[in-house]
Amino acid sequence: MPLYNAEISAGSLMLPESRRVARLLLTHPTKEQWFEALKLDNILQKKTPATSRRQARLIRNRLDTLEDEGWSLIAEGSQEVATQLLFAAAIKHSRVLADFLRDVYAGHLRRLEQNISPAKDWEAFLAECVQRDPEVANFSATTKAKMLQVVLRVLAEGKFVDSTKTLRLTPPHLHPDVVRYLKRHGETTVLSTMDMTQ
Repeated sequence: MPLYNAEISAGSLMLPESRRVARLLLTHPTKEQWFEALKLDNILQKKTPATSRRQARLIRNRLDTLEDEGWSLIAEGSQEVATQLLFAAAIKHSRVLADFLRDVYAGHLRRLEQNISPAKDWEAFLAECVQRDPEVANFSATTKAKMLQVVLRVLAEGKFVDSTKTLRLTPPHLHPDVVRYLKRHGETTVLSTMDMTQ
């Protein structure tokens, strides 16, 4: 099984949509109810069924790395808690995001570098990924560019950079509820990846 996939390119954290999907998952829907909520009720409020399906699949795959307690915090928690938990789920779901944080972002922090340099950092990172998983070499240029765009947007939404324009590193302090949740569920790797202040 490949180490990396390009699924993250389907979308960033999508907080409003993820809250809706989390609320739906808390009802433990059948396949039919899931399909009905997406297609007939259009809970993601997307213009095309294809976009709705693609984003719903990504959100569900991320949320499936958590469980009811995590879904409740995303559905009903503050914006900060919900966003940080979605960020944690994205790390668990996407090895690309997790390794970019550990290899590139954390490296910049250690070297006291202020900004991410998209072109240089991404190319070097992808070269390392190819060493671990040769399949990455087969990703199209368009896919690689889209993955970078989404990774940077996720970092901005998670408050790890101040914006997608300047890409200045701004590691957030994790909310105590998020720290408690991750510790309670034994997510020490995710916690150490997110908590750059340690």
